[in-house]
Amino acid sequence: MMSKEEATPLIRKSELAPLEDAFWVEFKRVGAMAAPMVVVTMSQFLLEVVSLMMVGHLGILVSFSGVAIATAFSEVTGFCVLLGMAGALETLCGQTYGAEEFGEMGNYICCAIVTLLLVCFPISLLWMFTDKVLLLFGQDPQISHAAHQYCTSLMPALYGFAVLQCQIRYFQTQSMTSPMVISSVAVLCLHVPICWGLVFKLGLGQVGAAYAIAISYWLIAIGLGIYMKYSPACEKTKIVFSVKALLSIPEFCQLAIPSGLMYCFEMWSFELLPLLAGLLPNPQIQTSVLSICLNTTALHFFIPYAVGASASTRISNELGAGNPKAAKGTVRVVLILGIVDGVVVSTFLLCCRHILGYAYSNDKEVVDYVAEMVPIICASVSTDSLLGALAGIARGGGFQQIGAYVNLGAYYLVGVPLALLLGFVLHFNAKGLWMGSLTGSILQVIILAVVVTVFTDWQKEVGFYFL
Repeated sequence: MMSKEEATPLIRKSELAPLEDAFWVEFKRVGAMAAPMVVVTMSQFLLEVVSLMMVGHLGILVSFSGVAIATAFSEVTGFCVLLGMAGALETLCGQTYGAEEFGEMGNYICCAIVTLLLVCFPISLLWMFTDKVLLLFGQDPQISHAAHQYCTSLMPALYGFAVLQCQIRYFQTQSMTSPMVISSVAVLCLHVPICWGLVFKLGLGQVGAAYAIAISYWLIAIGLGIYMKYSPACEKTKIVFSVKALLSIPEFCQLAIPSGLMYCFEMWSFELLPLLAGLLPNPQIQTSVLSICLNTTALHFFIPYAVGASASTRISNELGAGNPKAAKGTVRVVLILGIVDGVVVSTFLLCCRHILGYAYSNDKEVVDYVAEMVPIICASVSTDSLLGALAGIARGGGFQQIGAYVNLGAYYLVGVPLALLLGFVLHFNAKGLWMGSLTGSILQVIILAVVVTVFTDWQKEVGFYFL
């Protein structure tokens, strides 16, 4: 005889199956885009790493230090700004593509290219005074001079990067990852001999390393531009420079400015840490340990960034197509992916905590300090995993302005002041600085998670788009 529970199950398998099927279908879609995007972002990141390594092999410590500082300076003042502003295209192009308004995509890409190229001018002007800015922060004059040479030589790369970021969003929002992967990997392979030839064969040193990055960015941009012009896959969304495209600049800027601030507020807060570490007792070891922590989390960040890029594409496409239920399903998938990524990577780091430091240094004191920092790094990795997903959801839904305010409050009203308190007043040193910034990240995750999961009515978001 059947029990009452067996006779009347709470949830029938037939009712559960469609939900499970929808989840796995969306999981495959997000994964199919996220995996290639990891390759694309990693390949482009390695262009700077290869150039830095080439300069390091010159054996001139001043040049190496100058390029290291110049790389950080150029990221904070230039590349981060352009990368953040280009995020507006994930909303605009993603939703217009989902709504099958293919002609509008070309207009948005065109106006974005023009806008970002204009933004490059004041950034270039700032880079012309790199040495003076660094001297104001108490940097060594010789190192500042080397950094100035590198940044001024890197200016052509800035303009190539601006065009490239717009192209990436063009392909990303159409889920066309193959052209980006092929061009990025192919140019990375070319970058090594190009950089070697300029640095060593032609004897250009750090200037040659900067020129190599510029050449590589423009090669990727030109390759993608040729594909966009001649491929039948891009026929419907062809980019045409016109007056109509220029008239879209104000609309683009309404999202691009908060999108840029949203990204920069987060990046700037972490770039402050090595500068602050230089003011601590025993600054050499404090700065070294924080640099190791930053490099470790930066290498991991490519995964959540790619998941976020997939999330923004899927959500913006579905909102543009008028499918709020599918957009909400994407939110669930990417948040689960973020949690899984955080758990897996954190577990790996914990298991390797006593040897992680040896990847960067043979100094026993540094290695031991890094081992102490690993639990905090694991918390940062887990937080970044969710942040990448949530930031992608925010870009896809057009919540960049909310994200900018959240980041400003989380990092500069909570994170940075707490880092100063823990690091300098309570004498937790590098550990305290990192814990303060981590607190800001956790607060950011909590607020954004509440916004996208509790307060967002996806049905209304679709309605706003079609108004």
